[in-house]
Amino acid sequence: METGRTAVLVDFGGVVTTSVLAAFREFGATLGDPDLPLTLLARDEASRRLLSDHESGRIDAAAFDEGFAGRLRAHGADVDPEGLSGRMQAGLRRDDATVALLGRLRAAGIPVALVSNAFGRDTYAGFDLDALADVVVVSSEVGVRKPSREIYRIACERLGVAPEQAVMVDDLQQNLDGAARLGIAGVLHTDGGDTARQLADRFGFPVHP
Repeated sequence: METGRTAVLVDFGGVVTTSVLAAFREFGATLGDPDLPLTLLARDEASRRLLSDHESGRIDAAAFDEGFAGRLRAHGADVDPEGLSGRMQAGLRRDDATVALLGRLRAAGIPVALVSNAFGRDTYAGFDLDALADVVVVSSEVGVRKPSREIYRIACERLGVAPEQAVMVDDLQQNLDGAARLGIAGVLHTDGGDTARQLADRFGFPVHP
């Protein structure tokens, strides 16, 4: 068991919610190609730049929607840009097991920071972020996104802990790799139950019901 970890950083989309990747594929299926949105965001340079600019706060949701609709149209999908990012996330649902886990962590005196890359206008609609975490760090508000080390540094500073005291929970390995460069330990999230077990077994956090 690794000792000395006293705080948790947690992703939003795909951890506090169900899988973002699955939601994007669900949206892609409505276009006739489940993989098209993810393929463009991962491999198409113009789409990657739009996503980076939006997550970092350089362009707003409307500009992203307009630009990404153009990239989708260039690859054969006739898409209305109005509300595009919202439609891409329509399949997301609250992950009640993870929400309950965060509540147990905080009740046990373990500080929690939400560290999220912003996406769209209504990403956090229906969630009371202050009820989920002690600190909320959203990429578009601080001008830097995961997996940059700076966003994790900001979260640790706001929690008042050193990176070596923190554990990051994320569903994307690349984000855990970014946190690890600061000395933050990582838990790759698949579901709330598994994450609770890892936090308890690896770090000794009292997180079981």
